[in-house]
This record gives sequence, structure tokens and C-alpha cells, in this order.
Amino acid sequence: MQNGGFVAEAKIEIKVGAVSFTGEGEGKWLSDQLDKILEKLPSLSKVAPPAPPSEGSGGGQPAPHHGKAHGTLASFLAAKAAKTDKTRKFLAAALWLQDTQSKNRLSTSDVKKAVNDNKQGPLGNASQSLTNNAKRGFCLKEGRQFYVTDEGRAEIG
Repeated sequence: MQNGGFVAEAKIEIKVGAVSFTGEGEGKWLSDQLDKILEKLPSLSKVAPPAPPSEGSGGGQPAPHHGKAHGTLASFLAAKAAKTDKTRKFLAAALWLQDTQSKNRLSTSDVKKAVNDNKQGPLGNASQSLTNNAKRGFCLKEGRQFYVTDEGRAEIG
């Protein structure tokens, strides 16, 4: 609705089990939709997730995608408790970017740009975060690029 040239917009994203809902629009309408979703919550929580596709892992290739990241970066970071710890935030953002952009290899500037473009606050020293994650086996560096390993994917969950 317009009010003196201002459009009141709201956005919400909810995931319950295998079911997700994303809505964007006028706040009252979105609130009504949320009420409908909440009424169905008990039955939605029982919906089983689809079986993951069978993928082989070739030598030297990025980790196979088990439960790809989706949704907004903000919701992904919040769901993975990765908003405050800079090293974890870097890893989660890299995983989100790797999955949502279908990129096999990333650079630290790719991750910094995604975090900045999605207004997710400061990332800190991205190179140091990559080094920290690589030392723990969560990322594998290849020259100036890297990818998130199975261990990194498991760490984020």
C-alpha cells in the first residue's frame, strides 16, 4: 500500500523440514500468510526431505553436494549460527556461494563480495579466515582459489 509515496514492504523466509516458504509484500498480507503457515506447522514438520541425488566424487574435485544451501545468505548464516564468528561466517558464506552460484572454485574476494552485497556486516580478514578453515580441513586451497570440503560442509551442517 502506498502512504505518501512510501511502499511498506516486508519479506520472510521460513523452512520447516523439507518445506520452505518465502514471501515478500505488504506487511499485513505477509502476516496473514505467516498465520496460515503457522497453522499448518505440525503437518509440515512431518514432510520427509527428498532423497539426495547420488553423486560420485572424482579425485581432486570439490565435495559432493549433500543438502545444498539455498535461500538468502542472511537466512543461511542465521540458520547455521554463523553471524558472529568471522571464521565460521566465512566458511558458511563460501558454502552458500558455492551451492547457490554453482561455482566449483571460489576466491576470498568472491566471499567478501557476497557478504558485502548481502549486507551481512564485516567479514574481517578473509584471507586469515580461509587459512584458519584450511588448517582445520574445512577448505582446500588450489592456488588463488579454494573450495569447501566435505568436512567443512559437515561443520556448517
